[in-house]
Amino acid sequence: MQTAAQEVGSTAPAEPLLRVNNIEVIYDHVILVLKGVSLEVPRGGIVALLGANGAGKTTTLKAISQLLLAERGEVTKGSICFDGKDVAGLDAGALVSRGVIQVMEGRHCFEHLTIEENLLTGAYTRRASRAEIEKDLQMVYDYFPRLRERRGSQAGYTSGGEQQMCAVGRALMSRPRLILLDEPSMGLAPQLVEQIFEIVKAVNREQGVSILLAEQNTNMALRYAEHGYVLENGRVVLDGSASELLENEDVKEFYLGLSSGGRKSFREVKHYRRRKRWLA
Repeated sequence: MQTAAQEVGSTAPAEPLLRVNNIEVIYDHVILVLKGVSLEVPRGGIVALLGANGAGKTTTLKAISQLLLAERGEVTKGSICFDGKDVAGLDAGALVSRGVIQVMEGRHCFEHLTIEENLLTGAYTRRASRAEIEKDLQMVYDYFPRLRERRGSQAGYTSGGEQQMCAVGRALMSRPRLILLDEPSMGLAPQLVEQIFEIVKAVNREQGVSILLAEQNTNMALRYAEHGYVLENGRVVLDGSASELLENEDVKEFYLGLSSGGRKSFREVKHYRRRKRWLA
């Protein structure tokens, strides 16, 4: 028979894959950008990081992936734990080896390389056989059939949607456990955005990859995420399940332009923003 302690332990929630606890980020030793941000990403989950441009979404992702140093930024307070271990002292390359990969905003393909050469760079840090890499390459092509068609094309001459697919595919080639996905919808047609989100969801479901998604398109992000955090001026001002956030009146007015009385005018939304009801 189980003891009471064992029974409690068996029902305890699983340790999240990523835990960010009360971090502060400063640029150039003087500019405070993040002010006590905390969030969690469960194993095998999709979490949305929401907010307007300049809210601190990209900085949060770069703090996790250790890419701040290249921009004269640093985490000055708090902790970042991946798989139960503090990773603050690791560099970006070491984090990639542990399974954390960031897909940067703006796609950032190697323009002079072909699509397939771009994808193969994603496996550069792995100690894998040629057969394993070929198998993963075919997996990426199965998720993104368009990339198979364009595999020999120079990336700089492909469309924005194809470059975004290439960036996500390159991340998959590293065999990640956590993908930090920054603004995948930026600059893409709505049909392409939905296609990419569907593929991301399939990767999450079939490969077990956890995803932290920073996105301005609140409605789209919450359709695919299970949980969301809303950032404003470097602080988390609201969090909850995706369904709760979609029904939240503040989220509707701030990010969807809707309220219980219907769509608001720009003048009314500006007045509402000044009131900052959820910070009261």
